Amino acid sequence: MELLAAAFNAACAVDHDSSTSESDARDSAAGHLPGSESSSTPGNGATPEEFPALADSPTTLTEALQMIHPIPADSWRNLIEQIGLLYQEYRDKSTLQEIETRRQQDAEIQGAADRCPSSEEAPEEDEGEEEEEPASPPERKALPQICLLSNPHSRFNLWQDLPEIQSSGVLDILQPEEIRLQEAMFELITSEASYYKSLNLLVSHFMENERLKKILHPSEAHILFSNVLDVMAVSERFLLELERRMEENIVISDVCDIVYRYAADHFSVYITYVSNQTYQERTYKQLLQEKAAFRELIAQLELDPKCRGLPLSSFLILPFQRITRLKLLVQNILKRVEERSEREGTALDAHKELELVVKACNEGVRKMSRTEQMISIQKKMEFKIKSVPIISHSRWLLKQGELQQMSGPKTSRTLRTKKLFREIYLFLFNDLLVICRQIPGDKYQVFDSAPRGLLRAEELEDQGQTLANVFILRLLENSDDREATYMLKASSQSEMKRWMTSLAPNRRTKFVSFTSRLLDCPQVQCVHPYVAQQPDELTLELADILNILDKTEDGWIFGERLHDQERGWFPSNMTEEILNPKIRSQNLKECFRVHKMDDPQRSQNKDRRKLGSRNRQ
Repeated sequence: MELLAAAFNAACAVDHDSSTSESDARDSAAGHLPGSESSSTPGNGATPEEFPALADSPTTLTEALQMIHPIPADSWRNLIEQIGLLYQEYRDKSTLQEIETRRQQDAEIQGAADRCPSSEEAPEEDEGEEEEEPASPPERKALPQICLLSNPHSRFNLWQDLPEIQSSGVLDILQPEEIRLQEAMFELITSEASYYKSLNLLVSHFMENERLKKILHPSEAHILFSNVLDVMAVSERFLLELERRMEENIVISDVCDIVYRYAADHFSVYITYVSNQTYQERTYKQLLQEKAAFRELIAQLELDPKCRGLPLSSFLILPFQRITRLKLLVQNILKRVEERSEREGTALDAHKELELVVKACNEGVRKMSRTEQMISIQKKMEFKIKSVPIISHSRWLLKQGELQQMSGPKTSRTLRTKKLFREIYLFLFNDLLVICRQIPGDKYQVFDSAPRGLLRAEELEDQGQTLANVFILRLLENSDDREATYMLKASSQSEMKRWMTSLAPNRRTKFVSFTSRLLDCPQVQCVHPYVAQQPDELTLELADILNILDKTEDGWIFGERLHDQERGWFPSNMTEEILNPKIRSQNLKECFRVHKMDDPQRSQNKDRRKLGSRNRQ
């Protein structure tokens, strides 16, 4: 948060006009899908003669709302039924379009800069010299190919494409900023409809299949499908309230008050479902391996055209994906509401509640897996020193692995000994470091330990090939209550940096000092999803934007994701850099607004208003 707060001041110095145009371009893809073409000309050229109410040319939202009639319930329900996309398809299309739009912004702005060199840099023309060919732009990695982009049955409208919107003339009334806000709120509603459609298919096509019921033991079925019926019931009620709001007026007044109420009072069903994820995945794999009848039936059910070629596993993960995506959709709304308005306050409240739900979901998953992992580690340890209790409710593993310790008396750097290094094994927890040697029987003999807060890591530079990737680890107070120093060698530069970052997380990195809050961070966006393989890695979703805090020459990046400030390592080939500094600054400004702390004035306003209140005039 400190990094974002400081970044906001720097980002505000960026030219406003260019950042506005970039934001406009990004709005066309922030969750909207390809194939939804719409004219940039508002409305259908409505005239005062065709729509007498437009003669006075109202310019405020309140005036516009007074002029527009509610959307017929049947018309809205028909729209929902016409959404042909399953949620998995919607999600893929939305993120791919967002990535491509950012690419176009980057290319267009960079191209404009290249075409307008300063007068000082402009070379004088020489008739005798041949004209140089323009430098080709850096090659972009291809996006993952999915057949969904060409699916003619995938219909997903924009708000401004609705016949009721086109015929009302409201697009001639509302300001562009309000139209973009309407699109953001409309996407939240229609994506919930797509999500409910997928949940319904999971229940009706898989869970309630009579043959599957006979194959599965009730306990297996309970673990596999958990409380999905509760999740679907909440989604249905949530969608009905969103539909009613849309039916009240084709110009949507707000949706975040509904989101806030459901996040606070009803979305606990997501925590229950997601917390079961570890057992759910394990049970699903066991059933596929051990029950041939289950494996054959699931394969048969997945071939049904209703599933669009999607596996059962993609349906089981839906609730976790949706609650995470819902938070991003509210962020998208928050970026577009008027600052210091009631709608901004409601959006901030909704976002805060959703963050609590997502955090509880993540903690639920981690708690299950961490408990099992800590028990397993404890069983493998034998203590040569005084025993240290490993299992604790507040302790979890951050990183483990083998390193080489420099041998010789007093950790000398001399090369006289035959074997300069010998293997040791480290277990780094959030509050404790345990140093071991691996012994036969998949066991580890512990010979030293220290609190994590009493560790210091220092890199050795220019020490030659023999001491490449070597760093010094200091234990200010070890298991013998004395200071100890270890000279350790990693297998690669990335592995060395990853260990140093984990061992001493507050040290200065290449691009950011965590103490001085330097702000000129490079940024990347994720173009290929990545699942973390180790505790210090970061799982990436398509279109994630990240600040680069550090990187290595062998292709690893240590980054911070903007929308949730989670940090970790990931392969650089999963991302591509955002080159334009104005886009990077705009990203930081938007992120700061989403995560800014409540100011005193907003807190007073929040106390005065009733939860869920809104201006419907």
